[in-house]
Amino acid sequence: MTDDTITAVLPPLDGTLSGIETKAVSAWFGERKVLDRVSLGMTAGQVTALIGPSGCGKSTYLRILNRMHEMVRGATLSGEVLLDGTDIYALGRRPAEVRRRIGMVFQRPNPFPAMSIYENVASGLKLAGVRIDRAERDALVETSLQRAGLWGEVSNRLKAPGGSLSGGQQQRLCIARSLAVSPDVLLMDEPCSALDPTSTRRVEETIAELQGRLTIVIVTHNMQQAQRVSQSCAFFLAGHDSPGRIVEAGPTEQVFGSPADRRTADYVNGRFG
Repeated sequence: MTDDTITAVLPPLDGTLSGIETKAVSAWFGERKVLDRVSLGMTAGQVTALIGPSGCGKSTYLRILNRMHEMVRGATLSGEVLLDGTDIYALGRRPAEVRRRIGMVFQRPNPFPAMSIYENVASGLKLAGVRIDRAERDALVETSLQRAGLWGEVSNRLKAPGGSLSGGQQQRLCIARSLAVSPDVLLMDEPCSALDPTSTRRVEETIAELQGRLTIVIVTHNMQQAQRVSQSCAFFLAGHDSPGRIVEAGPTEQVFGSPADRRTADYVNGRFG
């Protein structure tokens, strides 16, 4: 791999939405360097897919975007992560506020199983320290479930436990919980890897419905999914003894249809990884 830092050239940010950008981000777990000088712009209102083999740093990079990386003992990083041009790691920036603006949906659905569907969505407000009256909360829960594509399936059983839902419904419940605090960016770490094809399709439909309302960054090992849901794509790769880097980034159609780097072409066509 070359030593050049590759910066994605993407369309300008939509002034009404928030984009996120990293500049020369490197990351370590103790002495082990796992990312090397990753620079990437993720366009406001679009879906950016992060692809690449296991162990190339995609999930670590995703967690850096909302300050979850620092929660791991021995984890460090360098570089800048800019939300609307301001570094989220700047002195005085509160991690809790950063995580409110930049939400996360994990690989496996993680609703609070003993809480009701309603309480699961409203819990996002409590964790963010947001206080509103009951009528406003009711409206926000409904709106969040609608945006997550779940309202029609659960509107008549909001008091049922969140753990009683199917896997795909639980994942959309987690999306609704993240949406309740009105994030600017939603990070998704392989959100469909534990789901059946039907549930995967419904989550992908939810992503499509959210596009244009907020900025989404998704890690996926499913090349067809990356093509279906994203407008921009970044291909990560790590060597045997070298940390993960971006090999190529740009519009999804270009990355999959006419990649500039042979390694990208080999990966998206299933020749390795």
